Formats: sequence, C-alpha cells, structure tokens
Amino acid sequence: MKFLDIDEAALQRAGAVHTAREIAQQPDSWIRTATLLRGQQAAIRAFLAPLLANPQLRVILTGAGSSAFIGECLAPPLLQALGRRVEAIATTDILSAPRQYLQPGVPTLLVSFGRSGSSPESVAVVDQAEQLLPDCHQLVFTCNAQGTLYQRCHAQPRSYAVLLPPETHDAGFAMTSSFTSMLLAAWLVFADLREPPPGVEQLAAAARTLLATHHAALRQLAAGRYARAVFLGSNALKGVAREAALKLLELTDGAVVATHDSPLGFRHGPKTIINGDTLLFVLLSNDPYTRSYDLDLLRELRTDGRAGRVVALTARAGDAAMDGDHLLIEQLADADDGVLAFPYALCAQLYAFHRALALGNTPDQPSASGTVSRVVSGVRIHALPAGSC
Repeated sequence: MKFLDIDEAALQRAGAVHTAREIAQQPDSWIRTATLLRGQQAAIRAFLAPLLANPQLRVILTGAGSSAFIGECLAPPLLQALGRRVEAIATTDILSAPRQYLQPGVPTLLVSFGRSGSSPESVAVVDQAEQLLPDCHQLVFTCNAQGTLYQRCHAQPRSYAVLLPPETHDAGFAMTSSFTSMLLAAWLVFADLREPPPGVEQLAAAARTLLATHHAALRQLAAGRYARAVFLGSNALKGVAREAALKLLELTDGAVVATHDSPLGFRHGPKTIINGDTLLFVLLSNDPYTRSYDLDLLRELRTDGRAGRVVALTARAGDAAMDGDHLLIEQLADADDGVLAFPYALCAQLYAFHRALALGNTPDQPSASGTVSRVVSGVRIHALPAGSC
C-alpha cells in the first residue's frame, strides 16, 4: 500500500506513515463527515435555530493551536452569513483573562474545536463560560469520543457535541485531517446542512485532483533549501495561512522559520523577513475585490526579486497569478474563499510533510526534544478568583 506515492514500509521507516495516511485520506473523510452530519440534521437544527434567531447572540469560535485557527478561517464568512456577532478567540487567550472576553449580559454560543477534546485550556474555558455566563450554550466539534469535551457536552441540555468519523482523530503529531474535517463540519452546520456551492462532493473531487496533479511539484519544492517560509492570505484565508505556517514549524521541528500575514499587512514591517532563503506562498482570494489587493502584492514580490521563490495558490486562471510560479486548483474557480481554505490547507500540509522528510525529520513524532506533544501538557489550571481578570 502507498500513501502520497510512498510505500507504507518506507513511511514506517521514516516515522511518517500516520501523517501521510491522514493527509491522503481527507477527501474521503470529508464525504463521511458530511454524511454523518446529514444524519443529525434535525437534532442540530433544533439546537441551533432558537439561538440564531436571537439578534443579540454572540458566537465565540474557540480552541487551542490549530483548533483555534479553524475559528479564524470561519469567523469572517460566518459574520457575513449569519448577521450575528461572530468572533474567533483562542482558549489560550480566554483562559488567563476570562472576564476580559466573556460578557455575562450577552447570550453566548461557545463553539469549541478539539481533535482530542482533552486539551486542558479548552476544558477549562468550557468551565469558565458556564461559571461566568448565565445564558451560555456549548457547541463542540471533536474527533475523540473518549475526550473530556465530548464526554461532558454530548448529553447536556444546553450543549450539542458533534463527533467526527474516527479516522479524523489523527494519530500523527500534527493536525491534518482533523483540522479540515472539523472546519468542514462547522461550515456545514452553520450552512444549515444544505450543500453550499460547490458541494462537498465537488470539493473532494478537487482535492483528489490536487493530490494527483500538484503533489509531485510540492514534493520537489520541498527539496529546496529554503530556511524561511511565509504564507499570506486575506480574511478567511489568513487563518489558513496561520495554520500553514504552524504545520511547517511543527513538522520541521522548528528547522524552517515559518510565519504568516495578510497581503496588505505584510508591507507594514513583516516584509523585512524576505531574503534569498525565503519561500513565499500567496493564497489568492476568489473574491474579485479582495483578489485585486492580493495580486498587487504578488506582482510587487515578483518584481522585487528578493525572495528565493514566490508561489501563488489560485483557483482562477487568466490573470497575474499565472505570470510566475503558481499552483492552479482546478474545479473551484467560482467557489467562495471559505471553500478554498480546504485545498490551500492541503497544499500546505503536503509541503510541510515533504520538507520534514527532506530534513530527515519524522513527521509522526517531529519534536526531537519532546518539548511539545500531540496533546499539550504542562498547563496548570488556576482557580478563578472572584472579580479578577
């Protein structure tokens, strides 16, 4: 058996079999996730509809690490679609100052994302919300039936827990299929489980095409000796850019310095990171207005000629994106940016995976020092004093 065109035995020797399988399985996992959710459609509507009917509702999308970045991908399109106050706030921010983020007088839906559902920050923030917010409901997306979040929330009257297919509970260190599948699950739930264009089947088909047509190019790109990488994306795609940078940091064990920004924000100082050892990925929006700003920076970066390489990720052909290095994501030329999050994240995962192998790292357990772990440890939860923070 092969995953990502590498024999399973070779992946085992490289300490990479779990990560390779979990990256490759994503199109199928998305189909299974959508099928699972359609089976819960009535129950989810019964839970969410009364909450979303309240114009005062505040929706907080939360999680730690990659799980927090799911919220960053979702917040901009959900704010527009729901016409409600939608914010992405990491549990790692809320935990240390909950009274600065949680507002007791505001009805709140706390949407928690967690691969394991047992990260100490995420569990503690659920407790804080219940303690501080008189009108609080909990919506949980998780991949682990044994996790604390699922066990606590799946049968509570003011909570609903969505348990994803078991294969999305990634065994590898880095979140890959868990990230995209939880993102998809929330996207479908808040779309009222209708098939938003282009539909999950078409999204999965586009991802399979990407794996077939661009995998080799990303593998070859990863063989380059770039010591720095920058991922740039606007609005919802900024969350994808942040996740992409983290994947590269994680899987290379920090050997590649990776960061992210928006195309407009990048000029305001962060652009100084560019040198001949820098690889830049520009995640181009499909929105014509936003794309005009993305393309302005793309042209500027190519004209400057300071970076080692500048690669555009695009779902649309026929403009400046095609004037230099680019990867064209087929079948999604008319998709919203929320849809582009999936193939763009997949490209970043493939690059990070092969960059790790090129450096001799073991993607399934990339931290040689053991200072970071698959489920974070070392977090001490302090009791919340009355009236503080």
